[in-house]
Amino acid sequence: MMRVAVIILILVAAAWVTAFWRASKNEARTEAAFPPEGQILDVGGIAVHAVVMGDGPDVVLIHGSSGNTRDMTFALAPILAKSYRVIVFDRPGLGYSQSFNPSGETIVEQAEILQTAAAQLGADKPIVAGQSYGGSVALAWAVTRPQAISGLVLIAPAAIPWETPLDAFNTIAATRLGNAIVLPFVSAFVPDWFVDKALDAVFAPQKAPDGYAEHFGPGLTTRRASMHANAKQRANLLVEITELQPRYGEISVPTEIVHGTADTTVGLEWHSERLIEQIPGAELVELDNMGHMPQVVSAPEVAAAIDRAAERAGLR
Repeated sequence: MMRVAVIILILVAAAWVTAFWRASKNEARTEAAFPPEGQILDVGGIAVHAVVMGDGPDVVLIHGSSGNTRDMTFALAPILAKSYRVIVFDRPGLGYSQSFNPSGETIVEQAEILQTAAAQLGADKPIVAGQSYGGSVALAWAVTRPQAISGLVLIAPAAIPWETPLDAFNTIAATRLGNAIVLPFVSAFVPDWFVDKALDAVFAPQKAPDGYAEHFGPGLTTRRASMHANAKQRANLLVEITELQPRYGEISVPTEIVHGTADTTVGLEWHSERLIEQIPGAELVELDNMGHMPQVVSAPEVAAAIDRAAERAGLR
């Protein structure tokens, strides 16, 4: 029995070493194929990746869970850059922005560092637009940094405390043990067909548009550090939203909300239809039969919401 146990341990160790080696190789290949699109800012000793394009009033775009700047630069940012100076950030721990909280960066911490980075770029009172988890960060920005925002645009935002538990993968990935043992195997061996299926599930009932995966770089998401940072943030989000929600009534800037009626990831009725009752003067546009990714598949409609916020804020 002892001999069998030793053999099993050797095989497990060999498998982990192989996974670690292959994960490192995959990550290096991904980063070579999908390098930073913009510049790396030093924000109080923390690296923040920012893409800047266009001229005009400042608009900050904040991506959602498991995302990076490329989610916003695929469709939405180029449209906006015709009329605005657009600043697209990688959130901490994702893309090419540095993680700085071992327990997972809170939405308030993320709002603080992104607002500081925006100010460093000369955007003192931008319109702030965030999708999904990025909408939570945008809400935290509007609540905690009201002097540094002109308008708020929320795209399928996670805004109201929910009752469903965190999924099994992120529950495991958020732990140190999961990061050390499980994530190397995911990064090393996740097949392309599974990634494509996962992308389509996020877009459902639509599918990821042609060219999106090639632009977005799913391999950036499946890097070990990115999955771990994302999972920790997801694990903490419910508590953070529960604490932030009572302060939504303090938001005084023009607020536009865009949400698909077929969104099963962040439900319209649970989140945005309740949220408009809590932010004074908020306006909601419901996109018929649209899923969770309007910033990609309904970019003109999202851009129109940003135009309305800019007009209400006196920027157009």
